Amino acid sequence: MKKVLLLLLISAAVAVGQTQPFQLKVGYVDSETILAQYPAAIKAKSDLEALVSKWRQQVDSMTADLQQAYTEFQKQAQTMTPDKQKEAQQKLVEKDQKIQQFREQKFSQPNGEYFLRQEQLMAPVKEKVFEAIEQIAKEEGMHYVLDKAGDVVVLYADPQFDITFKVLDLLKRGKK
Repeated sequence: MKKVLLLLLISAAVAVGQTQPFQLKVGYVDSETILAQYPAAIKAKSDLEALVSKWRQQVDSMTADLQQAYTEFQKQAQTMTPDKQKEAQQKLVEKDQKIQQFREQKFSQPNGEYFLRQEQLMAPVKEKVFEAIEQIAKEEGMHYVLDKAGDVVVLYADPQFDITFKVLDLLKRGKK
């Protein structure tokens, strides 16, 4: 879809160029490089990594506790009554479930704390990056700014080239 958008963009530029003298100015950025070098992004990633490290330590501690309880259970299982064995097994299962719940709470997609915190930390960073892109694009008279990291993404477009509502109008009229 994004490649089709780029093809349409280029086609529109060629069509405009044939009807009037017009220079379409397109720029690009590498958002991966920006996010890797922008201090606010580096700090956000560092804060997130510190949080993840803390959570991993908690999981490791809980896992060690479970392993210790399991080892104790194995040592004492022969001397336990069947009811005590069931009770001890149930406690082991509960500890394991708590570990799984903790992991899900912290790391499940898309509602885990990791992803929510990542969005919370990166949203202001991304907003500042987009504002900077828009400012530079306007200062340098660019009509479009693409991102070369990953798929082609239009990060800025001169509003005079937005035909969204014309397309919607045509589609609505065509269905009547």
